[in-house]
Amino acid sequence: MNSKHKIVIIGNGMVGHRFIEELVDKDFRDNFSITTFCEEKNLAYDRVSLSTYFNGKTKEDLSLMPEGYYEENGVEIFIGDKAESIDRKAKVVKSAGGREVHYDTLVLATGSYPFVPPIQGQKQYYFEGYRAFECGDHKQHIHVYRTIDDLDAIKASASKSEIGTVIGGGLLGLECANALKNLGLKTHVVDRGPSLMGVQIDAEGGIVLRAKIEESGVQVHTSKSTKLISSGKEARYQLQFDDGTYLETDILVFSSGIRPRDEIARKAGLKIGDKGGIVIDSECRTSDEDIFAIGECALWNGQIFGLVSPGYKMAGVAADIITAQGDRRFEGADMSTKLKLIGVDVASIGDSHGRTEGSRSFSFRDELKGTYKKIVISPEGNRLLGAILIGGVEEYGTLQQMMLNEMTLPKDPGSLILPTTEEAAAGVGLDTLPEAAIICSCHNVTKGELMKSVQDGATTIGEIKTATCASTGCGGCSTMCKQLLDNELAKRGVDVNTDLCEHFPYTRQELYGLIRVKGIRNFETLLAEHGHGAGCEICKPAVASILAACWNEYILKDEHYGLQDTNDRMLANMQKDGTYSIVPRVAGGEITPEKLIALGEIAKKWNLYTKITGGQRIDLFGARQEQLPLIWEDLVAVGFESGHAYGKALRTVKSCVGSTWCRYGQQDSVGLAVEIETRYKGLRTPHKLKMAVSGCTRECAEAQGKDVGIIATDLGWNLYVCGNGGMKPRHADLLAADLNKESLIKYIDRFLMYYVRTADRLQRTAPWLENIEGGVEHLKAVIIEDSLGIAEQLEGEMAHIIDTYQCEWKTTVASPEKRKRFRMFVNSDETDNNVIFVEERGQIRPATDDEKFELGVSRKEVFE
Repeated sequence: MNSKHKIVIIGNGMVGHRFIEELVDKDFRDNFSITTFCEEKNLAYDRVSLSTYFNGKTKEDLSLMPEGYYEENGVEIFIGDKAESIDRKAKVVKSAGGREVHYDTLVLATGSYPFVPPIQGQKQYYFEGYRAFECGDHKQHIHVYRTIDDLDAIKASASKSEIGTVIGGGLLGLECANALKNLGLKTHVVDRGPSLMGVQIDAEGGIVLRAKIEESGVQVHTSKSTKLISSGKEARYQLQFDDGTYLETDILVFSSGIRPRDEIARKAGLKIGDKGGIVIDSECRTSDEDIFAIGECALWNGQIFGLVSPGYKMAGVAADIITAQGDRRFEGADMSTKLKLIGVDVASIGDSHGRTEGSRSFSFRDELKGTYKKIVISPEGNRLLGAILIGGVEEYGTLQQMMLNEMTLPKDPGSLILPTTEEAAAGVGLDTLPEAAIICSCHNVTKGELMKSVQDGATTIGEIKTATCASTGCGGCSTMCKQLLDNELAKRGVDVNTDLCEHFPYTRQELYGLIRVKGIRNFETLLAEHGHGAGCEICKPAVASILAACWNEYILKDEHYGLQDTNDRMLANMQKDGTYSIVPRVAGGEITPEKLIALGEIAKKWNLYTKITGGQRIDLFGARQEQLPLIWEDLVAVGFESGHAYGKALRTVKSCVGSTWCRYGQQDSVGLAVEIETRYKGLRTPHKLKMAVSGCTRECAEAQGKDVGIIATDLGWNLYVCGNGGMKPRHADLLAADLNKESLIKYIDRFLMYYVRTADRLQRTAPWLENIEGGVEHLKAVIIEDSLGIAEQLEGEMAHIIDTYQCEWKTTVASPEKRKRFRMFVNSDETDNNVIFVEERGQIRPATDDEKFELGVSRKEVFE
C-alpha cells in the first residue's frame, strides 16, 4: 500500500506548473506523490507571451519546461483529460476520461475563462461561458483569445479575411488587436467604456493611449455597446451598437475580461464568492481544509488576481503549507504592470485612479512626444500610492519600489515625473531599499537575493539572470538589476578590469571608437598613441579584427599579417594532425551541378576528405600547408570564393528551398539567403556569425537558433536576432515582424554594425544581448527607432564593407610573394612528410598513433 501523501492538482497552466516546480524544489518524492490533470492537449506554456506565437514562436518555444521534466521528477500527468467532479467525502476526483483518482490534498489551479457577453443577432448568435454557438455558417470566425488552440483558429480565420475586430479594450484586448494587425488585417478595437484600459489608467491617460494606438493604424471605438450581430454587406459580420451606429468585420474576437473557473468547486459545495471565485484564506485553503485554490480561480479578501505574479506567490504559499517546509502566507499582491501594447509603452502602479480617500495627484502630459505621466500620493504628501506612465516608462522601477516600500517622497513629488531635474535625478537610491524589497516581481526575487548573487561571484547581468532568474520574465526590472550590480561591485571594492589586455587600458568597444574616430589604420600607430609595450596574443588579433571591420583591408597585407592568429594567417582552419581544411563559399547552400562536379574533381585531384556540413557547405580536409594556394588556385579558377570558415566573420546563411519548390513555402528563402550571404561575406565581427532563412514557420532552416534568423510570413519577413546553438543554446528574439525586403536588409545592416561596435572581444551575439541593459527592447529602439541617432552611420559603415569586399584567397593566389608564406620551409620547397593518412569508407583520414607504428614510424617520430 502506498504510504506517500498524494497531492492531486487540477489545472496545468502557469500557476499549476509553478506549484509543481515549488514541490520539486522541496525534494518531495520521499514523502509525496503528485498527479495533475491537464485539460488542454498542450502542457503548461507561457500565456503571458502568447502573442509571440503569431510572430514565429512555436508551442515548444512557449513551453514552461524541458521535454521529459514531469517524467524525470516523478509527476503523473493526464493530458487532454478534464477533471469534472470532486467527491469530497471519498476524496476522489473524477474525470471526463473515466479516471477516478484519490487525493489526500487537492489543489485547484483551474484559472479563468474569457468572459463573452450575451449578444443576440438576426442569425441567433449566442455565447455561453467562453464557447460560441450560432445558427449560421460562420462560427469558425468568432473567437476568444486564451489558448494556443484559440490562436491557431484565429490564424486560420485571418488567412481568409481582411478586417478583424476585438471587443474589449483592456490589456488582453489590445494585445489581441496587435496580433490581428500583425496578421495583416485592418484592425478595430471596440470597448463599451469611455476610454481604453479603464481598469489600469485614467481618462486622460486613455486619450493619450488612444492617439498613440490610432497612429499605428488600429481604429478605436469607445463607448460602444454591441447589441446585435448580423451578416454584413461588405464583410462577413455587422456589429450594431446601441447608439445606432455599426461596424463590419470578417473576424470577431472577444476579449472582454476574465471570470474565474470555479464550476468544479461549486459542484463540490466549496464556498464561492458572490461574483465568483473560490474563497481562500492566507494559507490558500478553501472552505475544505484538504483543498487549496491558487491563481485566477481563487478569491482572497474579495479580490481575484488576474496577473501571473500573484498566482506564483499563491503556489509558493500552498507548497509551504502542504509540505510543512516554509512559512510563507498570501497577504495580497502588487498588481502593478508594465508592458508594450501595439508599440506603446504603458505602466500602471498601485492606486493609479486615486481612489484612496484624500489622495492627491500630479500629472504631466507632453503632446509632442505623446507621453503622459501621473503619480498619486497620500493626503500628507509623503507616500506614493500609485502611478500611470504612457509613452515613456523609465521611472517604473523607481516608482514601484517607492510605493511597495512606503518610502518618503522628495519635497517636490512632481519632480519624479517631470523632465529631469537634479532632485528627480537623485530619485530613490537602491541603498535605501530594504533587502526584503521585491525587485523582480515575476520571480519574486528580492534585493537581498540579488546582493547574494553578487557576493557569490556574479559580475554581469547575464550571470545575475542565471543565478536568480531576475529580469528573465517581463524584463521590467532589468534597469534596477544593473544599478544594483554596479552599486554592489563598487561597495565591495571589486575592480572589474575591463581593459582589453595589459598593453591597452581600454575596452574593445573603446578601442573600436578610437580606431574609427581617429582613422587609425594599423596596430603600430594605435600602440604608439594609446598603448604601450609590444602587444600580445590577445590584443593583436582583437585589433586586427577591429581594423578589418572598420577599413576592410586585405588581412595578409604586410602591416596586418603579424596580428593574425594561425587560422587567419593560413586562411584555413588547422586540424588535429597539422593539416588544414578548405571551405569554399556556397551561398545559401545553393550550388550548380557544374560547381558540384568541379569540387569533386578538385577533391579527387588533391586526395582530400569531403564532408557536407550542417551549414550546407562542402568541407575539404587534409590539405597540407604548402598545398593551400595550389588547391585554392583551382577553386578560384572555377568561380569559388573563400567561405571564411577560418575567421571571426559570417560563416553561412542556411536556407530551406522555400516557395520555389516547397508547397508550404511563403517566400523565396533561397534567393534571399543567397542575397544576404553575398552582401555580408567577409564582414569581420567580434565572433563568428551564422544566419538562416526559412521559407515558412515550419522552420526547416532553424533560423531561430542563429545570430540572425529570418522567417517568411505571408506578409513579408520576420527578423530574429541573437540566437545560437552550441554548448549554451539560446532561442533568438524577434526584432521586427512582417518586413519588406528593403526594411529587413536595412535592419540587419544596423544590427550587425551595432554588434561590431559594442560587443566584447570574442563575444557571440547571444551573451552580448544578455548583457545589454534593456535587452531586445533596447535593440529595437536603436535599430528600428534610431534612438541613438546613429542609424545612418551604421548603414554607411556597412556600405563601405560591401563596396570594398575582396576574396582573400583570390588576392593571395595572384601574388607570388604572398604564396611564399605557405611554404613549410623558408629556404626549401620540401613538404612535411610526417603527415600520414589511412583509408576509411573510401576516403582518407589522419592515422592514429598505433596505425603510424604499424606503418613503421618510430615512437620517437610520433612523439615529435
